[in-house]
Amino acid sequence: MLQLRSSEHILPKAKDIKGDDACGFTILDDAVLVAVLCDGVGSARKGGAAARQTVQYILKQFKARPTGWSVEHSITVFTQHINRMLFKESMTQYEQIELLTTLCIAVIEGETLYTMSLGDSRIYLQERGGKFLQLTEDQTMDDEHMSHVLTQACGLNEHVEPIVNARSIKVGETLMLCSDGVYGLADDETLAEQIGKGLSARLIINNAAKDHKDDERDDMSLQIFHIDSLDELYTIKNEPLPIPEVLKAGDDFDGYLLKTPLMTHKRIWKAEKDGLFYVIKFPMSHDDEQALEEFVHEAWYAKQITHKAFGDAWVPEDRTARYYVMELIEGKDLKEYLQDKHLSVDSAIALAKFLHRAEAHLLHLGLVHGDIKPENIIVSRDKDSAGTSFKMVDFGSMVRLFAENSRAGTPTFLAPERFTGAAINESTELFAIGVTLYWALTKKYPYGDIEPFQTPTFKQAKPPSRYNKNIPQWLDSIIMRTIAIDPDERYSHYSEFFYELKAPDKVKPYFAKDAPLIEREPLLFYKFGFFIMLFLELLTIIFLSE
Repeated sequence: MLQLRSSEHILPKAKDIKGDDACGFTILDDAVLVAVLCDGVGSARKGGAAARQTVQYILKQFKARPTGWSVEHSITVFTQHINRMLFKESMTQYEQIELLTTLCIAVIEGETLYTMSLGDSRIYLQERGGKFLQLTEDQTMDDEHMSHVLTQACGLNEHVEPIVNARSIKVGETLMLCSDGVYGLADDETLAEQIGKGLSARLIINNAAKDHKDDERDDMSLQIFHIDSLDELYTIKNEPLPIPEVLKAGDDFDGYLLKTPLMTHKRIWKAEKDGLFYVIKFPMSHDDEQALEEFVHEAWYAKQITHKAFGDAWVPEDRTARYYVMELIEGKDLKEYLQDKHLSVDSAIALAKFLHRAEAHLLHLGLVHGDIKPENIIVSRDKDSAGTSFKMVDFGSMVRLFAENSRAGTPTFLAPERFTGAAINESTELFAIGVTLYWALTKKYPYGDIEPFQTPTFKQAKPPSRYNKNIPQWLDSIIMRTIAIDPDERYSHYSEFFYELKAPDKVKPYFAKDAPLIEREPLLFYKFGFFIMLFLELLTIIFLSE
């Protein structure tokens, strides 16, 4: 995931005016930075309007760019479009060039920085060693007396051929975009020193402008981006690795010999290497871009997970095909394990604590499992004890916390709000945990078996103790609270759930908001009833005495 610290500031050349500079940036899908800076040409009556229009246009187009377009192609096409729009609008409305602006675009995708500039606004890069590089060339007249005259700008001519440059960028480097109003007052050495100290864009501009009166300087705009991490997933996805179309027993991938398919689609196999057995997984399709995207994320998430609640997973170095490898976990899934029995109360408590530990580990990584259900929980016998142990499987369902409109999950285990597009969070994951525990103890689903593409109607579930009298009241209340239809009645965080599992004496009885008084407060109900009966009895006595 791309992570950076950003800072930007615009200082007009005089108070109480809007100025002619504009800048903005966006981060797309936590992976791609698009930064745009424009300096509206002051001699043009609509330079400021052109600058603002261009920034908005470029950012908007990048958000909607076609999936198959490269960054170079996108920058070229978007620049040519806005250039043509400004030029034609100038000719139509003013019959001369009035919508004119410089344009700088910087895009970080994966480990590559793409830059393009029209005019004399600049893009700099400060490397980790402190070296300060100017990545763009000023497009101005060569004559020193005419150096302020632009030879290229956005809106100057009907057609433009932008030059897009690409270079690698590394974690710890700093990207900077600025107008000539900034570097005109602060030389490269000063800018490098202040960037190296971590000064903000506002402070750098104020330092440069403090000895200059208004109207004695130009508008000043500056953007700074300190790179903390890059999107390695992009690099991994674009590795030139083949995806086998057909897989069969006996195929050899870097020493992993395919033995038996584990799913009917034959994309997950039991494999052998050096006498040991593993699970090897390939993308679902050899020619589906979406399938590749999902597979790359799955493999990336899988190898980040180190908790013993999950099996080990890794991506072999120098692999010659697109796949990843997992530990082979022996045992039965929970649904098969409980085919002819219920889970005991003690085992259900152990399962609940296990699921908490698994989800809490994912939370530290900013992830959720996304598809908690009996089929994704493997049960095995501990070698050194008479008890059972659990493991979570299925890395393919994992998504980032607060993901919206995700397809992750199985309908029967989805919280009601997930059916209306709500984000995945701790509360929705706890709902799935609650449904799993409910089923394990009763072999029934609290809201029925919901079919795919069905929009269910949720009615108050019966307590699991109605079907299994061995369930203690405190555990009954915990499960009912995890599967509450209303998120406000449900646990919001894993820690709340775990606290009550460890402290049964602290668990308050659970009642739905619309539960009758006799269920919620039976003592109060009978007290209230007693006084009503007493009152009626007194009325009867008074009536008879008359």
